[in-house]
Amino acid sequence: MSSTPHGHRLRSGRHSEQGRVYLLTAVTHERTPVFKDWRMGRLLVHEFRKAHDSGKATSIAWVVMPDHFHWLLELHNGDLPKLMQTTKARSARAINLQRGQPERLWQKGYFDRALRREEDLKAAARYIIANPLRAGLVDHIGDYPLWDATWL
Repeated sequence: MSSTPHGHRLRSGRHSEQGRVYLLTAVTHERTPVFKDWRMGRLLVHEFRKAHDSGKATSIAWVVMPDHFHWLLELHNGDLPKLMQTTKARSARAINLQRGQPERLWQKGYFDRALRREEDLKAAARYIIANPLRAGLVDHIGDYPLWDATWL
């Protein structure tokens, strides 16, 4: 049973705005720690960079944890559902190809929170990248290979 039984409805009745900053979170299917292997995480990061390089979004900060990711971005061209669908689908294809096994990678849906302009983006970015420290994965953030932030 999924830990988000209504995950497919997380976006129902909501819209996304270009120019708005969002904190996005997606979780692997059954919380499988796929990204414990940092090489699989780099394939996901490649998709974050594609979205950034194509002008769809400006990445502000992200962290890839063993079973989920957090991505702070400013949305530009398109909308969140399409951006997340593309990111999740492309990363699943790349990761399944690398692992040599076609398996479901992501839970349906995702979580998002629009940040107000007056919110401190640096504080949000620092909170995101501190996830590996809070989870006890490393003692120093510099020791964790799957994060980035524009200010650091």
